[in-house]
Amino acid sequence: MKVSYNELQGLCRKAFLGMGFADGDASDAADMVAWMQLHELDGLDALNRGLDYLLAEQHEEERAPLILYADDDLAVLDSQGHSVLRSSSLALELGFAKTRARGLAVIKIRRCHNRQLIMGYLARIAGRGMNVTAFWRNGQRPLIEQAVGFRAGSTVPEIRVYAVNQVPEENEPNDGVTLVFANHVELLPAMRTTYGYELLACHEESALLASRERAMLDGISIDDAVWAKLKHQAARMLVESTDASRSGAGPGTTDND
Repeated sequence: MKVSYNELQGLCRKAFLGMGFADGDASDAADMVAWMQLHELDGLDALNRGLDYLLAEQHEEERAPLILYADDDLAVLDSQGHSVLRSSSLALELGFAKTRARGLAVIKIRRCHNRQLIMGYLARIAGRGMNVTAFWRNGQRPLIEQAVGFRAGSTVPEIRVYAVNQVPEENEPNDGVTLVFANHVELLPAMRTTYGYELLACHEESALLASRERAMLDGISIDDAVWAKLKHQAARMLVESTDASRSGAGPGTTDND
């Protein structure tokens, strides 16, 4: 099926509210998913793969990201196992502030998932005039790495996804995201031609711009089953809102009029 950007963003926002997101966080998360889908980067597939984690998180005690280390140029945060939809805003704002002051900064977010969905947040940073690149590993066997780089002021990134053939002996699992910010230096991903790797995906800026133009004209393609899941989560938000309204109806125990 095909939907408009506004339809997708609106339903995603209601779905995130149904999952227990605060209003502002729900709007941000919906923007991130819709941004990826608009550029044919499979944002809904990424959300669908992580949906069980998100649903489980709503039953856990809310835990803000922890700052494990910080100096003028570097910060390491612990996401405590949460999705980047819940934990990346602090890291990105921290990186933006440090880079404005120092010219370049590195931020590491440990223990996070749904890392694909961080791309929409990076687009916001680029829109504020800053170069930013993110790096993370999608898997260990085979070892798959991904780099996403935005030029300052650009609305779309350059993306490389590749499988590493020559895995270092010192290799360790990496469940985080590394972000590099720079005021004046472009940090676009480029592959080393003498290094053993298999390029799995390569998205150029021009191709992503064409994808966005196509989606704006023809509509955004949505899987029916995923759309139904979003509607189910959105319905939970409506039920909870109705129950809250009913419980608040009628005279209360106090009268402050």
